[in-house]
Amino acid sequence: MNRRDFLQGSGSLAGLGLVGCARRAVVGAGVPGLPFYDAVPVLAPIRAHEDRIFRITVCLRPFRAEGPRLDVERVGDAVVVHNYGHGGSGWSLSWGSSTIAVRKAMEAVATAGGSKDVAVIGAGALGLTSASLLQRAGAKVTIYAKEQAPFVRSSRATGSWTPDSRVALTAKAAPGFGALWEEMARTSFAMYQSYLGMAGNPIEYTDRYALSDLSPQEEQAKPREPERIEFAQYRSRIRDLTPRPTSLPPGSHPFPTKYAWRSTSLTFNVADYSRQLTTDFLIAGGKIETTEFHTPSELSALPQKVIINCTGYGARALWKDESITPVRGQIAWLIPQPEVNYGLGFGSLNVLARRDGIVMQTNEQGDATGWNDANETPDRGEADRAVQMLAAMYARMAVPAGGRRASA
Repeated sequence: MNRRDFLQGSGSLAGLGLVGCARRAVVGAGVPGLPFYDAVPVLAPIRAHEDRIFRITVCLRPFRAEGPRLDVERVGDAVVVHNYGHGGSGWSLSWGSSTIAVRKAMEAVATAGGSKDVAVIGAGALGLTSASLLQRAGAKVTIYAKEQAPFVRSSRATGSWTPDSRVALTAKAAPGFGALWEEMARTSFAMYQSYLGMAGNPIEYTDRYALSDLSPQEEQAKPREPERIEFAQYRSRIRDLTPRPTSLPPGSHPFPTKYAWRSTSLTFNVADYSRQLTTDFLIAGGKIETTEFHTPSELSALPQKVIINCTGYGARALWKDESITPVRGQIAWLIPQPEVNYGLGFGSLNVLARRDGIVMQTNEQGDATGWNDANETPDRGEADRAVQMLAAMYARMAVPAGGRRASA
């Protein structure tokens, strides 16, 4: 995402186009422009040093211009329900999309009048949620997968609630996809609430700060990137699910930029969340078999005759699906700091503190960043630049008397 889209993705100002909907600051005693109960807390700084990068991961988002594939087809004597192609919205839409796929799979089981023994291909975000929902529907489930977490591509996700991140193109989205997207987003959001407060904090709410030296009007007036890709944006359809962003007046926050907004959004601590989903599946009697498929015809050899295909970017090769465009995304991981529990977005840099690491991502080419780039080799230079940008932002903060940086 570029900075505009980060603002939307974090819930802040919905891409700066809904600035009139932002919660206005209220003057309160002791806090410039904010009531005492809405004051910005002391924010621990992130230790922005290049030698604190402990890993660099690259994920290929499986983007389809018309939206995720959720149709049904026959392969030999098997019925295959597809559930892939969610772009940057795989985790965010997983429960809703899998609910649709499972509904179709169980209809196929009922039509065949046979066994409720169902297969799932893939053990990423969509595979694990599909398998769990199949079990709740009364099916006996086996997952067949080449890899499991933490080696699947969805384990390299940023971990933020971004249900319309690269999910379709505005001009090419399938008819009625907006309504379908809303159904998936609302179903998923409701399920996430049941994971709040669990041991390990697989899912939690955290604050995000969107920073800029330009006003929303100036941001909108900036020239668009010459190769801007018009991704569909549906966040306005679910505005009732999240609190409105707050515009933070000067003096109420520690950041050096002229403008700042705060929002609150869901964070997926992917390592623990994946482990929780896998554990729940196995406890409920599920099985996972390490298997690699090279052609769809190989699926007909499985004992299960109803299959949900959740192969993500792997579907491009397995199903020869050229509608999938890879969108490369790299994350630089800084050593986790338990005292840091917020996200930042400014310029081309996005930062999110998770329990399993502080993830940093740059989008130096705006919407064109990573577009149609299938290179999964980490770029150390890009990672170092991300850390340098964060360090430069902290360096701009004023140092009060006593030599310690206030609130940062």
